Amino acid sequence: MNQTRKPLPAGVAAAEHSSTYRDRKRYAWLLALLVPLAVGFGPMLMLLTNDVHMLWIMPFFMYVIAPVLDYVLGEDLSNPPESAVAMLDADPYYRWITFLLVPVLWAGFIFAAWFVMQHELPWHGVLAMVITGGMVGGFCINLGHEMGHKNTKLERWLAKIILAPSGYGHFFIEHNRGHHRDVATPADPASSRMGESIYHFVLREIPGAFKRAWALEKDRLQRCGQPLWSLHNEILQPALITITLWSALALWLGVAVLPFLLAVSCWANFQLTSANYIEHYGLLRQQRAPGRYEICQPHHSWNSNHIFSNWALFHLQRHSDHHAHPLRRYQSLRHFEQLPRLPSGYFGMYLVSYVPPLWFYLMNQRLLEVVEYDASRINFDPHRKTQLMRRYQLQHAAENAAGVERAA
Repeated sequence: MNQTRKPLPAGVAAAEHSSTYRDRKRYAWLLALLVPLAVGFGPMLMLLTNDVHMLWIMPFFMYVIAPVLDYVLGEDLSNPPESAVAMLDADPYYRWITFLLVPVLWAGFIFAAWFVMQHELPWHGVLAMVITGGMVGGFCINLGHEMGHKNTKLERWLAKIILAPSGYGHFFIEHNRGHHRDVATPADPASSRMGESIYHFVLREIPGAFKRAWALEKDRLQRCGQPLWSLHNEILQPALITITLWSALALWLGVAVLPFLLAVSCWANFQLTSANYIEHYGLLRQQRAPGRYEICQPHHSWNSNHIFSNWALFHLQRHSDHHAHPLRRYQSLRHFEQLPRLPSGYFGMYLVSYVPPLWFYLMNQRLLEVVEYDASRINFDPHRKTQLMRRYQLQHAAENAAGVERAA
């Protein structure tokens, strides 16, 4: 006789589901450890072949091969069940990958400086190492981003330590307490605007982020009754690590290493600018009252589920879920349907953004479709707003409604 099985109580069903869930990407996350190690691949090939052009292997891989891999491998739209998130977050395996990456990235940064100072290189060889070292610094910032959001003392200190090589320690304050508060609003220097090129954006974002970080930290220290210029200052803490590291390298390798470190850091920090530029381009939270905006929602970020770049970047490209749930760990970040989606992973989109006409061609129409041609949902470059509204025949939603009423 057939019997209908009674459903399990919700709590029991969730526990059973979480106990049987297996993360198919569990060991793929180890790729994040391997990518920075490639900093030594070009130098090794140069020494074996006596061809300095081999130093371009790493930049070629990241900016050409990686986008191709994203295209070939496609997208992964799978999500862990909510019942398994607590288990995933508690699994120390995922945290140990990020912990181990800290010394790996420091070693890669130091190796790049040592190699350049120990070998006579033509200008294009030095440039290749600047880009390669800068990519290592970019991975440092990405790792600092992941760990800086966590509420354990160890991870927050590791975030400061890993942000130090490229001298971008203020990101720890600016991103967590500034960008996440102001994201997708005109007040945020780290949210790009429709019609704004990445080259105009960088001139607004980098100084704006630095000023906001200091204002936030000054306010915090005043409320805590602590002096601004003290070791309680969480901007000065990583800055002192930066000064110590750079001074040690200058004593070891000579003061000529300092211009190289500065160039590497500039390129590393520009990688963060590149990510910020593509993550919220033109998206706008609605203002509920003067200076008060709606809560950040998943649709206020551009998403990408491309497999290779997500593996390499700890799911940074699932940016919508990250902004909606900043404490959620990388292995638990989710894909959502009906969200703004990029046509490629970040490495491919970086290259597109460096050619503004190509970027506008690919992204402006996508942005308009996402906001349903409602200008009130677009964060415009104020210098180009009138031109863009005329070009795309845009109106605010209120104007559209008024037109319908008049027609009726």
